[in-house]
Amino acid sequence: MPFPTRLPPPATAAAATAAAVLAAVALRRYLSSRSRAAAAAHSTSGAPAATTFLVLSGKSPQDQQFLASAAGELSLAEEGGGELAVSLALDASGDAGFDAAAYMGALQARRFGRWMLWSPRMASTHDLVTQNFAKLPVGVVCATDVQFKGRGRSKNVWESPPGCLMFSFTSQMNDARKLPLMQYVVCLAMTEAIKDLCCAKGLPELDVRIKWPNDLYLKGLKVGGILCTSSYEPKVYNICTGIGLNVDNEKPTTCLNAALQELKANSPRLKREDILASFFNKFEVLFDIFSNQGFQALEEQYYNSWLHSGQRVVVQDAHEGQSVNSVVTIKGLTPSGYLYAVGEDGKSYELHPDGNSFDFFTGLVRRKIDA
Repeated sequence: MPFPTRLPPPATAAAATAAAVLAAVALRRYLSSRSRAAAAAHSTSGAPAATTFLVLSGKSPQDQQFLASAAGELSLAEEGGGELAVSLALDASGDAGFDAAAYMGALQARRFGRWMLWSPRMASTHDLVTQNFAKLPVGVVCATDVQFKGRGRSKNVWESPPGCLMFSFTSQMNDARKLPLMQYVVCLAMTEAIKDLCCAKGLPELDVRIKWPNDLYLKGLKVGGILCTSSYEPKVYNICTGIGLNVDNEKPTTCLNAALQELKANSPRLKREDILASFFNKFEVLFDIFSNQGFQALEEQYYNSWLHSGQRVVVQDAHEGQSVNSVVTIKGLTPSGYLYAVGEDGKSYELHPDGNSFDFFTGLVRRKIDA
């Protein structure tokens, strides 16, 4: 996995240290002056924060130094302006909601997640990573406790209250044909990571399922969503992946820890740090398989985790200028990443969303697949 050219470090080590200490002090003041409840209430106002505090963490001292060298070049182009205050992860994690040391201790991945940007509250992890892609190492992750301008599909806003695991990370790919399938690899990695984590901790298994194309469901309710965006540079596609997962917040749907308590009273709770580490440990393995062998090597595993095999859905057909509904049965995915289905006439079809519905399974349009 190629890394961008290392950026020049600050003018002097003393200047970098002084800036880090000042930012750390400002961060502590910020955290101590606002309780979590106050921060949550403020997050619903939609007003952009005057300053976004970022704490940098690395898997190793070299990783942290590498990330710190880029920190001075980061920018935040959000509505209404805003500034960035950056701090090295000195002892700030003790006051923060996210324990970076615990996360790094559980992380085994060698390329993904070993550089972290964490903020107690920010507009959008996805926007920060996207806007600064070239300034950061590939595989960096940005996480936050409260996000007030998160991005969903079709320009929808993803509301992210405290209790969510919210993060965005970067990757790169050379083959444009694989880009639409990346979101499926991410969905699979998260479902497998949760299963592995529950097993490792002796907890009841949570049957998190994939709803095509990029949602995670538990007991018929949405608990997470994935957003993948990309941009092209010569010979490589830069990919930013954003994930929101309900860990402790039962509303507006349900969350992982509420489901665990239903399965086993007084069960230990899953921690965001462990879930994030488990995700990258699993994703790195699946991403290598996907990159080298294609999605076909993961299809069987993916179908075991999704909701749709054998599902009958209503699709729309245009006939003599009018829309006609018919029923097809979903069988899997086409090579381009859309749904493969068989109609009542025995013919094969590729299903596409109609582009107007929030629910991808409302108003599907079918296109015949030539034999």
